[in-house]
Amino acid sequence: MLKGFRDFMMRGNVVDMAVGVVIGAAFTGVVTGFVSAFLTPLVGVVVGAAGDFSSYKATVAGVTFPYGQFLNVVIAFVMTAAVLYFCVVLPVTKATERYLPKKPKTPKRPCPECLTEIPQAARRCSACTAHVEPLTVTTGF
Repeated sequence: MLKGFRDFMMRGNVVDMAVGVVIGAAFTGVVTGFVSAFLTPLVGVVVGAAGDFSSYKATVAGVTFPYGQFLNVVIAFVMTAAVLYFCVVLPVTKATERYLPKKPKTPKRPCPECLTEIPQAARRCSACTAHVEPLTVTTGF
């Protein structure tokens, strides 16, 4: 019983997921701190609200709508998403394109029997196992 639990915990997927969750939580703290310490006050300077809209309210027919709290959350979300995109997603995408280039795709054609896409050089369809004649690729030289 304990051996099975130990084997489960030592699988690569569980350990990788645990590390990802811990790093994600730490990274969330960094991004939230950056947004609240630098970007939110900057927005407040621009709009003249000191970065805090929580006191903004509207009253209609005796009912109070504290829309300022919602504005705070929306602004924090948009700024957090922008920081993540421009500081994490975009650089990682550029680095991946540069250091891990995509492999060229093999040209495909439809299987004459089942119309599944198969490589041009295939002799048999992987879906219906029909024998097909391979197409010869000419380079034009």
